[in-house]
Amino acid sequence: MHYSALLFLLLFLALLWPLSLWHRKCSTLSPVVFFGLSLGVLYGASLQLAAGWIGDKNWLLGWIGVLGNGYINLLHLLVMPLVLVSILGAVVQVSNTRSLGKISLSVLTILLGTTAIAALVGIWMAQLFHLSAEGLVAGAQEAARIQVLDQRIGQVGDLSIPKILISFIPENIFADLAGSRDTSVIAVVIFAVLLGLAALAVGKENPQQGAAIEKFVGIARAWVMKLVRLIMAFTPYGVMALVASLIASSSWADIFNLLNFVVASFAAILVMFVVHGLLLLLVNRSNPLEYFSKVWPVLVFAFSSRSSAATIPLNIETQIDKLHNSPAVANFSASFGATIGQNGCAGIYPAMLAIMVAIPMGINVLDPLWLATLVLVVVISSFGIAGVGGGATFAALVVLPAMGLPITIVALLISVEPLIDMARTALNVNGSMVAGTLTEGWLSDNHSAKERDKT
Repeated sequence: MHYSALLFLLLFLALLWPLSLWHRKCSTLSPVVFFGLSLGVLYGASLQLAAGWIGDKNWLLGWIGVLGNGYINLLHLLVMPLVLVSILGAVVQVSNTRSLGKISLSVLTILLGTTAIAALVGIWMAQLFHLSAEGLVAGAQEAARIQVLDQRIGQVGDLSIPKILISFIPENIFADLAGSRDTSVIAVVIFAVLLGLAALAVGKENPQQGAAIEKFVGIARAWVMKLVRLIMAFTPYGVMALVASLIASSSWADIFNLLNFVVASFAAILVMFVVHGLLLLLVNRSNPLEYFSKVWPVLVFAFSSRSSAATIPLNIETQIDKLHNSPAVANFSASFGATIGQNGCAGIYPAMLAIMVAIPMGINVLDPLWLATLVLVVVISSFGIAGVGGGATFAALVVLPAMGLPITIVALLISVEPLIDMARTALNVNGSMVAGTLTEGWLSDNHSAKERDKT
């Protein structure tokens, strides 16, 4: 261990003190998260500048990771119990089970529809920035990555829609509660819905037992939500550690070499955020600025953690408390959005890569039939990517071979993946919250229309 690394670790611990003071003074979490993000950026940048002076940066980042990665582990711990009790409680409190079908259909339609739009935006940006895989040279790190991808391509080679749908059905609920599969979240959702429907049936046959079940579920949900709020209090510190580690370990030389792709990716992601805002404005008659002011702490955490699944607890809490979506809508949209129809990872990214690879191969990427096929493949893959896991990388591994394109490009972009993946994850999470908000508005409008018809 080098003494300079120890000094920087003590500096990191010292920065937690003003963050803690600000946390105690603020009544809301949002400004504290932003302060933690800012401290993380400054600290990470200082590590970059002092890289030659720090003796053992990996040792230092390992200790910082105790806070950052430890916080993510706690959030992963929350996901399964939160999804189970929240959706179970939402189903038990639903008087009309048809509304569950409406919620699921609406959320899935919006997620897949926006993913199709995201694919078109990715195609447009690839054309606008003249992106092409021609000239990219594989270094040692990329060559090693290619070997890994060649091994993993076998996992998606025989992927089919029936297999994807079967993977959603729970076989061993205890294994799924432990997160043993990539589709465990969806499996737990389905189990919770079935358990809730069984509780409703018990309530119809025996109202007393039904009331007891509803009371028990309510207590369990209150208990888990209290645990969620306890862990959420550590968000500013976790964000600070995660951002500091990311910036300190980024290679700015690699980012500069692929700057055109990075800029095009962020431009596409920004356009999709605008699309989300326009959908809220046009379809739901909501103020996009007011919406983003409420959800930005969730987006900050998604940006720094690069984990849609870990963001589920904060996603659900924000939808219920800030956006005033019903618990059923919030839980379905957050759970589905973490694994299905991800606008950034499964929409923009594979579409951009397909264009980059197709151009050097002499394919007419402006051919309407080829473009329509690409968008369709992207949408289908975004629905089933949870069956193989791996986010954007596996989305590309499904889309590129399906379009008859090589997968080498996936490995060649590895050096800038962490940076872009931060913004993609934030877009994925925002897509799930938009799906929930639009669904809530649609269901509210339908209910109001029915009430007017009655009168």
